[in-house]
Amino acid sequence: MYHCYMSLNSRQLRDIVVPDSDELMEIKNCRLEIQFVLHDVVDTYNVGSVFRLADAVGVSKVWLCGKTECPPNSRIDKSSVGTHRWVDWSYVDKTVSVIKELKIKIPNVSIVAIEQSEKSVGLIDVDLELPLVLVVGNETDGVSREVLELSDTIVEMPMRGVNKSLNVVVSLAMVVSRIKSLLA
Repeated sequence: MYHCYMSLNSRQLRDIVVPDSDELMEIKNCRLEIQFVLHDVVDTYNVGSVFRLADAVGVSKVWLCGKTECPPNSRIDKSSVGTHRWVDWSYVDKTVSVIKELKIKIPNVSIVAIEQSEKSVGLIDVDLELPLVLVVGNETDGVSREVLELSDTIVEMPMRGVNKSLNVVVSLAMVVSRIKSLLA
């Protein structure tokens, strides 16, 4: 009997050769109906950290789009601690193409952009159900207007200090945590 986790530490994660095993297949079958879309995320350490988060919370796929760097990349490898090797991912040049494709392929999918906007809903006030696609944008410019227009919901983090925004990985983690609390 397998579980939906392996519980490897950082050293083991860095050193593991991706096992082609029943155990890994079982873990992949436990993934949630959540996908991440990285829209022009340029910091490779952020990209790697998104892979690590995706693995930890059971995201089914990561889409790297536009200017987002892809593996193999030493900084992505370092910050992902090797998790990019078994989290399913694809690169697509145009984020809009991915979103349109996912809307067609996945029945009842909700596209949720994480961004500050006049149309955004606070994270505490949003009601989210699976299947979901969570979109984060460029660290400076955010999610483009074109992608926001294709989104079903725009979610914003509550900010209480002088800082205007959070890191893309932190934002994704907060939204996934909210989703898991709604599913519990």
